[in-house]
Amino acid sequence: MIRIIVPGVKVVSVRSVLLVSASMVLAAPACAQETPAGDAASASEITVTGRAQRLYRVEQTTVGKAAEDPMNIPQAVQVINADLFTDQGARDATDIYRNISGVTAFSYAGVTFRGFRQDQSFYDGQRGNPFIGFSVPQLFNIERVEVLKGPAGLFFGPGSPGGIINYVSKTPADKTGLRAVITGGSYDRVGISAEAGGPVDRQGIVTYRLGGFYESMDPFRRNTQNKSRIGDGGIAIKTNQGGKLTLQATIYDSQFQANRLRGILVDDAGHFLTSIRWNANEKTDFLHLRSQAYQARYATAIGDRVTFDAGVRYFKATETQQYHEPRGLDPANPDLVRREFRDQIRPVDGLSFMANATARVDLLGMAHKFQAGADWYHETSVLRSRILRAGVTSLSLSNPAYGRGSGDAARAALLPFTVTDTRTKRKGAYLQDQVSITDALLLVAGLRYDRFEDGVTVSTGNAVSGRSRYADSDVTFRGGAIFKPRQDVSLYASWSQSFEPQAAADQNRDAGGPFAPVTGNQLEAGVKTQLFQGRLQANAAAYRIVRKNILQVDPGRAPVNGIDPLAPIGEVTSKGFEVDLATDLTPNWVLLANYAYNDARITGTVPGQSITNAIGDRFANAPRHQLGFWTRYQVPAFGAAFAFGGEHVSRRISLSGQAVRPYTVFDASITKGLGFAELLLRVDNIFDRVYAASGFTAQSGHFPGEPRTFLAELRLRF
Repeated sequence: MIRIIVPGVKVVSVRSVLLVSASMVLAAPACAQETPAGDAASASEITVTGRAQRLYRVEQTTVGKAAEDPMNIPQAVQVINADLFTDQGARDATDIYRNISGVTAFSYAGVTFRGFRQDQSFYDGQRGNPFIGFSVPQLFNIERVEVLKGPAGLFFGPGSPGGIINYVSKTPADKTGLRAVITGGSYDRVGISAEAGGPVDRQGIVTYRLGGFYESMDPFRRNTQNKSRIGDGGIAIKTNQGGKLTLQATIYDSQFQANRLRGILVDDAGHFLTSIRWNANEKTDFLHLRSQAYQARYATAIGDRVTFDAGVRYFKATETQQYHEPRGLDPANPDLVRREFRDQIRPVDGLSFMANATARVDLLGMAHKFQAGADWYHETSVLRSRILRAGVTSLSLSNPAYGRGSGDAARAALLPFTVTDTRTKRKGAYLQDQVSITDALLLVAGLRYDRFEDGVTVSTGNAVSGRSRYADSDVTFRGGAIFKPRQDVSLYASWSQSFEPQAAADQNRDAGGPFAPVTGNQLEAGVKTQLFQGRLQANAAAYRIVRKNILQVDPGRAPVNGIDPLAPIGEVTSKGFEVDLATDLTPNWVLLANYAYNDARITGTVPGQSITNAIGDRFANAPRHQLGFWTRYQVPAFGAAFAFGGEHVSRRISLSGQAVRPYTVFDASITKGLGFAELLLRVDNIFDRVYAASGFTAQSGHFPGEPRTFLAELRLRF
């Protein structure tokens, strides 16, 4: 019997887990996008060696809706692929932020992106994120993560000017393969996953993918336990020469005991007031996410100059929460944290359509690449909430006594739900032309028309207490120039616009609504390189973003029906630069590094007023400096690879103006080929640094980063 033993890790019997793994994978003879059966390379050679020269490279990205070389995109782009997920043992989106310059954690799935808070994600170019509310996107069924920095409105419609994150799903592959992974680690982590795929018929006209993921652990916060399950499947059908229809379905089920987490309270200097294991939640508290996503995508080539694709995506999710919310220190006893109990149900469903076409045309002696497309999205988001504020027991920081709040759920059940029903519609169309003036000079120009409709209805019991509706439209533009003094160097400059509808709840007429959208524009210039046959990729970008029309309370007007009047009186300017490096130092040694500097400030508002997420003229969780690196050295003679990485984030402030202290953490791993499999041993936060990953509020504290943790993965490929 083989056992994996790591300090601080529960002992896991590999033989017993292998039996479960076999039962999962025998139902399907192949694994998508893995090495075909009978390949001359051994399993250890496939992964442990030969990785460095590929440099985690992606030659094309679809972040512009059509496949394009990143060198021809006049904005900063980063692509994180499955190879890097595997080497770093990444499980969810938060595990990869350190690889993306200009992106740091904010809260849950939200990030700070070039100085601005951003919570929106796309899947395969479409809206419809199944990880609603307070859940974080998982990476098991993701092939790569594409990041377009700066305004992305031309292709994706309304959104933050900081950038967008697009998750590209794994799809059925033409080659037969099978992969299984067995996981063990700190905090009783244990998991198993399997992926299979390949052709169904001899001609390979129909291919499939099946995947299953399960992982359980008891995180470092008291009372917590996490269990995640993912089922993923897809079929691809070659419909004609160059045409393919892909059908996919994914089901997620995540159960989090006592893990609707807030932070740990801190003093104004950012020091935690108690152990980072402290938790305001009782063992009976929970967060449960059930979601499902279905999508169909058809893509075809029409001759050698025209391509067309169309997609539809539907998702439905329900997040159920019962938890104790911290409400700050008790003024009479600074060792006690006041709490209230919240019972919330968040059902969300969304349907999106999109269509895109490209055509390469020679016109007036110049090569044009025309892109046109349209998209439509409708989402219904409901929050059913009841909050118990009276009689909820406070909790000690120094000696928390759990169990006294176990009856709060029953008392909250006697209260009526307050229901907030939000309906949003988005539809838009775009047109872009990329003109090759010469082989070295490209010009890009595009425009987009968007129309949006938002509505919010608030009711308690059968009584409606608020209703707002708003519809508007906008046109945004994007232009850029790319100059290539040589094929492996691309100099670019661009100007792009963005807009975001105001929050639907702020369009209330008593608040002065309706209001025009928040607008933004960015100037960016940079250089991208693929030197020495692509062995050195060094990219740099400098930008300036101005964001206007941000709503603030109007101090010159009295409240109407108890609602503070608003006015579009805010402006923010974000300036910075980013550097990304990926290089083969030797044929067996690869290095990835990134650095970002950002200065986001309020440059226009009414004296005494503050913009959301800002304190004074600074923004919450927006660091001036961020640095990340990852280096991996492989030793083919031993079938092993050694890796070392780290992350530094400079000082920030929380939403309440408390300091969020700077931190630097390191991690390391060893990957060893075993012939039939490979073994990864990884340690995060090597020096067990106590730090805050991000700040929140004075009542809820800062979100602590994970202490030192160990991870072991046994990976089998056939």
